[in-house]
Amino acid sequence: MSKLRNIRIDIVSDVVCPWCIIGYRRLEEALGAFEGKINVELYWQPFQINPDMQSDGENLGEHLAKKYGLTSEQSQANRENLIQIGESLGFTFNFTPEFKIYNTFKAHQLLHWAAKQGRQHALKLALFNAYFTEQKDPSDIELLVTTAMQVGLDGEEARAVLTDERFTDDVKMNQQTWTNSGIQSVPSIVLDQKYLISGAQDPETFIQSIQQVLDDAS
Repeated sequence: MSKLRNIRIDIVSDVVCPWCIIGYRRLEEALGAFEGKINVELYWQPFQINPDMQSDGENLGEHLAKKYGLTSEQSQANRENLIQIGESLGFTFNFTPEFKIYNTFKAHQLLHWAAKQGRQHALKLALFNAYFTEQKDPSDIELLVTTAMQVGLDGEEARAVLTDERFTDDVKMNQQTWTNSGIQSVPSIVLDQKYLISGAQDPETFIQSIQQVLDDAS
């Protein structure tokens, strides 16, 4: 029986980035082509799309109009496109006219802690679902604590992590490390700490990139 090849995958992303969950789902589909061949070590890395976002968030349509100059028609068309792509990947985007975008620094602190407990991946996916599907606020401590508990983490400890902000410096340092490496947009997916794939590429692109990693190692 051949030994599985270990591949580290870092996904630099934000909880409020729709293309990040799309990119992950496409990557997941691609990994299916290597079942029984590789063992994946997956790490979610922090990135804030809007680090200066106000505490109560901002209407998504208004935010996109100010940031990118999108009209309401363009914004709606983009949302409908995301909904269709999500459906094809088994993920539900529930956009409404009142949908808001939020600051995600607290979420990244919780994810940093969750990684130490071996529950980061589960928490990340749960937060994507809470935000995009259930339309909940990922900057809200109560929501974060509840979501942490749903994936098997200790609620009291999760609240303490968010309250005393013990991982503030660690998260900022991690973000800076990835920014310094040249990453300015998400999702950015790094294979074996040296092969960068930018954006939510199609599964075939991921398959080709993963195969290249295997070929280079042989």
